[in-house]
Amino acid sequence: MEQDQALRAPLARSVAALMPRAKAELAELVSYRSVADPRQFPKSECEKAARWIADTLTAEGFADVAVLDTPDGTQSVYGYLPGPAGAPTVLLYAHYDVQPPLDEDAWLSPPFELTERDGRWYGRGAADCKGGLVMHLTALRALRENGGMPVSVKVIAEGSEEQGTGGLERYAEAHPELLAADAIVIGDTGNFRVGLPTVTATLRGMTLVEVTVETLEGNLHSGQFGGAAPDALAALIRMLDSLRDESGATVVKGLDAEARWEGLQYDEEQFRRDAKVLDGVELTGTGSVADRLWARPAVTVLGIDCPPVIGATPSVQAAARALVSLRVPPGVDAAEAQRALAAHLESAAPWGARVTVCLRGQGQPFRADTSSPAYTAMSDALRAAYDGAAMEIAGQGGSIPLCNTLASLYPDAEILLIGLSEPEAQIHAVNESVSPEELERLSVAEALFLANYASVKSA
Repeated sequence: MEQDQALRAPLARSVAALMPRAKAELAELVSYRSVADPRQFPKSECEKAARWIADTLTAEGFADVAVLDTPDGTQSVYGYLPGPAGAPTVLLYAHYDVQPPLDEDAWLSPPFELTERDGRWYGRGAADCKGGLVMHLTALRALRENGGMPVSVKVIAEGSEEQGTGGLERYAEAHPELLAADAIVIGDTGNFRVGLPTVTATLRGMTLVEVTVETLEGNLHSGQFGGAAPDALAALIRMLDSLRDESGATVVKGLDAEARWEGLQYDEEQFRRDAKVLDGVELTGTGSVADRLWARPAVTVLGIDCPPVIGATPSVQAAARALVSLRVPPGVDAAEAQRALAAHLESAAPWGARVTVCLRGQGQPFRADTSSPAYTAMSDALRAAYDGAAMEIAGQGGSIPLCNTLASLYPDAEILLIGLSEPEAQIHAVNESVSPEELERLSVAEALFLANYASVKSA
């Protein structure tokens, strides 16, 4: 801890001086519309972002920099920065692909133009997770200015994390030596709230399915046939409604919906503020908020294909389709959860409607070993960077499928999860933003961690 305090001041000065550069680089990264779905944005946008990262790593002195063509048709970027002989190796992870901007008109500033407002920087990917990559770069630069790199560093920037298509996982399995490391820092989670240093101990897994319902050979006039003709959209609505009970809790047959979260709790009124729940609207589910977010399955209907209100005709629908996400808590196999979800939907179909369920993405849940030396080193680093505040350990409702792949490939590696996606960041929603203060403090913390970890492993 004394070493942390001695290192903190010069590292903090270096990081503070680097913040204008961090903002400029984040602005350039945000400008790339790197949604890894060519149906929405040109693939060239992701390719430009990948090339920017590769060029930046090369300029920073990284060796073996490569743009990797992964099996899902996307690109990830790798680089290696050697440290002193015998030093441990730390892998730093972030992803550069982003969620679609959704309704661009609902953004208060252009989603792909980093905009400062009310002390935050707004833009798609600012927190999730282009800011995570900038955090890594800023920490490494600060270390270089204060005695050099104490560890060997590998950086991997994934290009399809948000799509859940598994390209980097498959590539890593085919090239297991590439990402081998003593410790792995996943820069894709976030603090429990701004100013409260937090590491993430668990991640829910995810299964994503597309369900199609068919009842007729074609649409029919609702006046002539409505009342007897089976409506595919009505059937789909019934099926989707069956996935929740009266409280709104997820009730997929075969999945435990009563698990409890032991650890940091999430105050209900704080959650209402963080989630911006409208006055008078109840939260869904039962148990504590932490139970619902981190320990239990949660289903979300992400989209429905049906006629829009404007332009709709008086028709009984012959077919309808929905995209359904199921978040899977630690202790549940994602593949088994997918089978349970598919079976539930099929059994809930009314009137003998024909149902097809197709898997669109999947990732296993994850649980970290928070008793490892790396967590001790990170705890000390965060305490120093956050003016004595103790590190908290929380869960995360989201999914990072690569974590389980890395844990399987490198069972002795210590995996830590930190990042910039605190509640105010509104990741995956309109008006995503990042706190520059969090970016600055976490860059200091990561630099301190790398110095700490080198000492721990050499002791």
